[in-house]
Amino acid sequence: MRALLARLAAILVAVGLLLASQTLTTAQQAAAADPGYLMVHFTGEGSTNQQMYLSHSTDGLHWNDLNGGGMVLRSTVGTKGVRDPAFVRSPDGSKYWIIATDLCIGCGQGWGDAQTSGSRNLVVWESTDLVTWSQPRLLNVADPISGAGDAWAPEAIWDPASNDYVLYWATNAPLNGVTKHRIYYAHTTDFRTITTPQVYIDRPGTQGIIDTQIIEVPSGVGNYRYVRASGDGQITLEGSNSILGTWTTLGNLSGVGLSGSQVEGPMWMKFNGSNKWALYLDQYATSGGYMPVLTTDPSNPAAYQKQASTSYNMGGTKKRHGWIMNLTAAEESRVLARWPNTTPNRLQSFNFQDRYVRHTNFDVRIDQNVSTSEDSQFRMRTGLAGTGTVSFESVNFPGYFLRHSAFDFQLVYNDGTAGFAADASFRQVAGLADATWSSFQSYNYPDRYIRHYAYELKLDPITTATGRSDATFRVTS
Repeated sequence: MRALLARLAAILVAVGLLLASQTLTTAQQAAAADPGYLMVHFTGEGSTNQQMYLSHSTDGLHWNDLNGGGMVLRSTVGTKGVRDPAFVRSPDGSKYWIIATDLCIGCGQGWGDAQTSGSRNLVVWESTDLVTWSQPRLLNVADPISGAGDAWAPEAIWDPASNDYVLYWATNAPLNGVTKHRIYYAHTTDFRTITTPQVYIDRPGTQGIIDTQIIEVPSGVGNYRYVRASGDGQITLEGSNSILGTWTTLGNLSGVGLSGSQVEGPMWMKFNGSNKWALYLDQYATSGGYMPVLTTDPSNPAAYQKQASTSYNMGGTKKRHGWIMNLTAAEESRVLARWPNTTPNRLQSFNFQDRYVRHTNFDVRIDQNVSTSEDSQFRMRTGLAGTGTVSFESVNFPGYFLRHSAFDFQLVYNDGTAGFAADASFRQVAGLADATWSSFQSYNYPDRYIRHYAYELKLDPITTATGRSDATFRVTS
């Protein structure tokens, strides 16, 4: 009997271990299947790097550039450069915004002029799905501030107390005899109109402040509902129980060796499924890009831990001051489908093999000596009109596609209409002059093909040997 009981006990233990193992495995798989994180950022100086880029991470520490490391949005307004972007998601998840500094350093203006007579606008994009964005628009936030020289590093957070967004940014302006950067705020519901700006953060004396970002902390973690990290000569941490209430200074990050102005651009990220945060900091003093500092209590300076460089990877492009969004599964699916890591392509002419398709002033033609020009680079995407077609999206003007109108080609911004999708979609077929090359048949005019005529790109019926040569291209990198 004792032997039988022992055997039964052993069996029960084995079953328990098996079930526990299965439960653990299931939990691990569930954690691994959690949606990841999306970072919007810029990459450096110059008109190309001061645009909008996206990176994705599955674990919050290892990042992959989206869209082949190319820009995903380009500002065509204001200074035509953008820095310091922030994501804003509406409380119900039905709308998104990107707000950014209207600034292009090295594009005709330096740092000094940019602070004293720079743009007083923010650049705003709007979306309902996180992948199809409006054209950029300007939002003037600093004109009502007397003597305002600029408007930098915008952020926004939903405030349940006022049932709207608190939009905050840095402006360099005189106040009480001192000209410096302070943080101002205003209320908005739509990022089109704002209330009169008010001073939000003003450091003592001549100490300025440019970068600040607020995170909401769940109940039971620390002593404050909100924590903000600010770049004011160091990274200062403050806590409050309301966004526009009294803020208490908590300390800084000197305990982890980040004292003085070594880092800027604080960027919060909460890890999925746990009370654990990363505070990403831009090592601008050494041009080192972003590094994460981890904590289980954002309000406790002593809880932050600096990470070894081997524990994270920021991807191929340098990440400059941006914002991280925790994705839902649906958002992640849309984002990864819209911006896969594809290599840009060029279209080489069959009968003028030293010429490639390129855009110039939004007109489209074949030209020589463009092999190093981004004007001749396109991403061949699944056609806007659907499976079985392709569309050509510009690399240096993302969101702009080759589109025919009156059978002439232009580079045009996608307005999201069915008519645009049809005009910008083509069937890739065997080359009409050489089957090892390609020709592109119009989706909505199937008797016509893309061809060049007098070096201009046209959509024509093809009936002659010359036409077949003009309508044949090699897809190359």
